[in-house]
Amino acid sequence: MRHTFTLSLFIFFLLASFQFSMAQDFNSVMTSAEYVFNQDKIPCVTPAQREAIKTETQNNIKQLKQENKLAFKESNRLGGHPLFIWPLQQAAGFNYNNTWAISGYVDHNANYPNQLTDYNCGTRTYDSASGYNHQGVDMYLWPFIWKQMDDSQTEIIAAAPGQIIAKHDGEFDRSCNFNNNIWNAVYIQHNDGSIAWYGHMKNGSVTTKNVGDMVSLGEVIGTVGSSGNSTGPHLHFEIYTNSSYSQLIDPFSGTCNGMNTDSWWNTQIPYNYSGINAVLTHSAEPVVFPACPTPETPNISNSFETDDTIYFATYLRDQVAGDNIHLSIIKPDNTILYDWNITASTTSSSWYYYWYYSGVYDQEGEWKWEVTYGGETVTHTFNIGTLDIEEETIEATNIYPNPSTNFLHVKTPKTLESAYVYDIGGKLINTIRFKEISTYNIDVSNISNGMYFLNIISVDGEQETLKFIKQ
Repeated sequence: MRHTFTLSLFIFFLLASFQFSMAQDFNSVMTSAEYVFNQDKIPCVTPAQREAIKTETQNNIKQLKQENKLAFKESNRLGGHPLFIWPLQQAAGFNYNNTWAISGYVDHNANYPNQLTDYNCGTRTYDSASGYNHQGVDMYLWPFIWKQMDDSQTEIIAAAPGQIIAKHDGEFDRSCNFNNNIWNAVYIQHNDGSIAWYGHMKNGSVTTKNVGDMVSLGEVIGTVGSSGNSTGPHLHFEIYTNSSYSQLIDPFSGTCNGMNTDSWWNTQIPYNYSGINAVLTHSAEPVVFPACPTPETPNISNSFETDDTIYFATYLRDQVAGDNIHLSIIKPDNTILYDWNITASTTSSSWYYYWYYSGVYDQEGEWKWEVTYGGETVTHTFNIGTLDIEEETIEATNIYPNPSTNFLHVKTPKTLESAYVYDIGGKLINTIRFKEISTYNIDVSNISNGMYFLNIISVDGEQETLKFIKQ
């Protein structure tokens, strides 16, 4: 697989719009980079695979009908087509603002190659020299795509209620290019007879429900992976009006959509869905583009000392040239360390920026890193010089023994969903998903001696960070 990025270094000059809490030479380096998904225009399924999928689903529908188990009735068509919710959601225990971006819409231009028309009369789609025109919507993970996949951070949910008419699992899920392998997928028929394909799922994540079982609106049916012909973790979402597959549907309504006249979305997102996916602080430069399929090294940290170098990053989707991005670093007393604006110079489905500063942190406590873009403001909090066991422990929540040798026990009145162990550099060491609702034991026997941070997250989304010593 080849993911390309455009990397540029910009030198910032002292601007009147900057507000300082102290004298500072602000000639700092900004790094920005573009992420391009599926640059090689890899078809998600081959013609032979597509025909095999159609045959399998048709045979299963026939069998369900013979057994009087088929939910769809011809009379249901009079009720109209479904209105989809978005088929991706962030799993519990994670806190990105958003986890995906769109790399390709349905291609409405039957000619090829490089003759492209999406529903909005633009070219945010692809075709290939072999004659393939993209027939679905591709939603890829962003940022830290492989780490997201490994952590099962983004779930695939049923965009409309319906009946499972086929599914497939067990395929390799770290594909980086064309390999002629079939994907892990779920196929759902809706009340009106239309069928949705959910492809490229992570191996082992496909719902355990069987063919013929019903799924409800928003039910988790898998997690995003990179199985089959794929250049990275993404969902391929493809829709047809019926089991004869006589009419492909583009769920987006627009001037150049000649397949259907109205939107199939409950709420259709804008063509350029500009916004913020994440606002993060890092202890070192984030490694965003390792060789496929190596997981990224985010170097995320929320705990620093006053003399540390802190990397301030923001990860955007659907950036449009000329857009304004407003950024602020705010001290614990709510005064401003830095406050500035940049203007996007490039249109891209995913982009990131980071800045790094040291020797400017003159207050201890909870700081804020705030970014405003695309009509939304995201505030990320981090601590400087205040993390110790007594200060970080909420009343009635304790970890023991501390220091610990083998197991760390969490005593809390809350119901916990997950926990994360980070080293002092902010590197994620271990992820724990709690299955018991009252006993929270964490095995630390395999980690090296030293100081670590334990981030615990309740089922209600509450978070707490505690320090412990492994000895």
